[in-house]
Amino acid sequence: MERLKKIGVASAFLYAKHERNTLGKKRLCFYTNDMGNYLTRENVMPVLIPDLNEKALYNFITEMDGLLFQGGVDLAPETYNEKPINSDKWPGDPIRDLYELRVMEYAIKMEKPIMCICRGHQLMNVFFGGNLYQDLPTQLGNDVIHQDPEIYDNINHEISIVPGTFFEAIHTNDPCRLVNSIHHQAIKDLGKDLEVLASSPGDGIVEAIHWTGTEPGKVMGVQWHPEYFPSSTTPLISKDIIYDHFLSFC
Repeated sequence: MERLKKIGVASAFLYAKHERNTLGKKRLCFYTNDMGNYLTRENVMPVLIPDLNEKALYNFITEMDGLLFQGGVDLAPETYNEKPINSDKWPGDPIRDLYELRVMEYAIKMEKPIMCICRGHQLMNVFFGGNLYQDLPTQLGNDVIHQDPEIYDNINHEISIVPGTFFEAIHTNDPCRLVNSIHHQAIKDLGKDLEVLASSPGDGIVEAIHWTGTEPGKVMGVQWHPEYFPSSTTPLISKDIIYDHFLSFC
């Protein structure tokens, strides 16, 4: 029987909200059911990582075969040493930022494989010293629409994969270059030792990266949400190729 691989998923947070009938006074850690379905395979089990004390968190991550950082609320501008352009509208989540940066620090030190999605992709850039566009329409314009709350995960655009990269090689048999887009923030200045793997040709937004300090793709981020692909009304780039590549290191 093949060994069970445990993929630790850094938590998203819901904070205490008295209007919420169930557990309204408690902070919740979670991932979406879409994420659970995406990550689970016959020999792969996703494991939610709670916000624990440092020693417990370190020991928890030690037992994981790989780490995944998921999407969610914005990063706080203060996390990457910038002032908010609109603190009322886009304050971010500094508590989650600190928790996830700690998880990523431990995972990098332990040389764990890491896959980052949407917010996680942006977090990875910030971890390595990069920064973000706080709001694409405000700071860059609307040449490409990256977010539409009305149709949510059914907004799509093409990506351009950088020639000669491992990312091009693993997508050789997949001609599709269409991804979903559910974000208003994005990578601005690239972090140290990161390499761009794909971008949006309409505006140059970075859509995929990896860390060059280890094997190609062992620590990787994508701006799109592959876990949402099953609900798409349009054929999209393979959701499995990047996950298979990540699992090959686990």
